[in-house]
Amino acid sequence: MHLITVGTRSSPMALAQAEQVAGVLALLDPAVEIRLAPMTTSGDRWTGDLAVIGGKGAFVRELDRAQLAGEVTIAVHCLKDVPGDVALPEGLTIAAYLPREDVHDAVVSRHGGTLDDLPADATVATSSPRRRAQLATRWPHLQVTAVRGNTNTRLRKLDQGEYDAMILAVAGLRRIGQTARITQVLPVEDMLPAVGAGTIVVTTRTSDTTTTRLVAQLNDPATALAATAERAMLRALTGHCHSPIGGLAQVETDTVRLHGAVYSPDGAKQVTATMRGPHCDADDLGRRVADALLRAGARDLIASAAS
Repeated sequence: MHLITVGTRSSPMALAQAEQVAGVLALLDPAVEIRLAPMTTSGDRWTGDLAVIGGKGAFVRELDRAQLAGEVTIAVHCLKDVPGDVALPEGLTIAAYLPREDVHDAVVSRHGGTLDDLPADATVATSSPRRRAQLATRWPHLQVTAVRGNTNTRLRKLDQGEYDAMILAVAGLRRIGQTARITQVLPVEDMLPAVGAGTIVVTTRTSDTTTTRLVAQLNDPATALAATAERAMLRALTGHCHSPIGGLAQVETDTVRLHGAVYSPDGAKQVTATMRGPHCDADDLGRRVADALLRAGARDLIASAAS
């Protein structure tokens, strides 16, 4: 019997993602034995600013190393956690993009209702520069504060009264069965999603062709196209998890439509660009949108977020 060990972070959300992948693989090949291998990464252990330890890449480095060392066969990641400004380590490949889930961000408020219902100076928790900038633009009456921890930890802090509300991903709340906590789903016009939002990917070793072929059966072509365009834009912008960048690609019948935006940290300035391109040129589409953003001043906005 072929054994596949599934590397995953140990948070409830990450385990739910890994169990989803394991369940589908078991259906595809009942002869395969599948075991989860949860890991607590440096990103999970660190309680300070992620930038100090290399950004969201801290959530995936240990899993990459475990894969390359042969300790796990595959790894399951939320695409938002996979750095977009650097290539995967040599020897690893994204073998499958699972069908994209809800890309929206949501409000969870202790008081019920929407962000518009919150009084002046109410505290809204998020550590995402992208969310912070858009909150400042659309809801300047609110005070935005940082928060760390997995989703359950964040919700517990909210319930303890540390904040009035917080912004979380709809897809993440759904994975851990907490959609009942949502008091408002933010339209993309008010809160452009992160690059890769709602997307789970599975990485394999390029040398392990048997496993790569099996995992590739999970791949959703439309999600792969959208991710290719979005991440090409992010890469051309030299953006990372601390850059206030949003992007959303929508796959149409013959084309991909990509909308990208870069914000100043305080939300006072933003540049946007929207273009379409054929399916076969999704990577080029991402670069063209990035070029338009850079010509409009995105480089200075990204630099201001890093300083």
